[in-house]
Amino acid sequence: MRVLAVVHQRDAGPGVFAEATAALGHELVEWVPSDGRPPAADGLGAAMVFGGAMNVDEEEAHPWLRGEKDFLRALLEEGTPVLGVCLGAELLSEVAGAKPGRASEPEIGWHEIELAPAAREDPLLGPLPERLEGFQWHSYEAPLPPGGTPLAESPVCLQAFRLADGAGWGIQFHAEVTPETVEQWLRDYHTDPDAVRIGLDPDRIRAETARKIDSWNELGRSLCARFLEAAQRR
Repeated sequence: MRVLAVVHQRDAGPGVFAEATAALGHELVEWVPSDGRPPAADGLGAAMVFGGAMNVDEEEAHPWLRGEKDFLRALLEEGTPVLGVCLGAELLSEVAGAKPGRASEPEIGWHEIELAPAAREDPLLGPLPERLEGFQWHSYEAPLPPGGTPLAESPVCLQAFRLADGAGWGIQFHAEVTPETVEQWLRDYHTDPDAVRIGLDPDRIRAETARKIDSWNELGRSLCARFLEAAQRR
């Protein structure tokens, strides 16, 4: 199966999702929207949309966001399964009819996530524990699109949802990150005004990550594999 990875910046790529895709024998095709037009959608079996430092409503600063949203909207209309992560979830939420915006506070580092009752029957989130700690780095949130199903939440915002047609999922947490990705983001945290404003402690997050990243990466690989299996079934 041909799988599209929408990558908004080089230090926010598919991470362990690429490993899961390769392990299942699928072809992963990367597209950076700011570099040009998307690849032909013909033959795409699924798409995964990742994060980035830009925000979903910053079309004036990043005009290519308009084209990306049109492309994602077309994928949904064609029934192509899509998984959005962080910014990707916010983009998916918007093109499905919601209005993403700033969360009440940033979530950066390891934060508690609680599954909603509907997650028990969800093909992606169903096997996850009812409560878990997940890695996050966001200041915006993705509201539930019309007809969607909430699948997880944190004390701050919705953490996961499934679209009404069952072909799209959004997750606010970064299930794809590798240790190298986390380290790069922590080294550059001063470029994020919200991280600076809240007094982010990179050493504390490094220590937490060293303890938690192995099991988190296994969760991420499994979640991606379940998404690809669901896409194949469609």
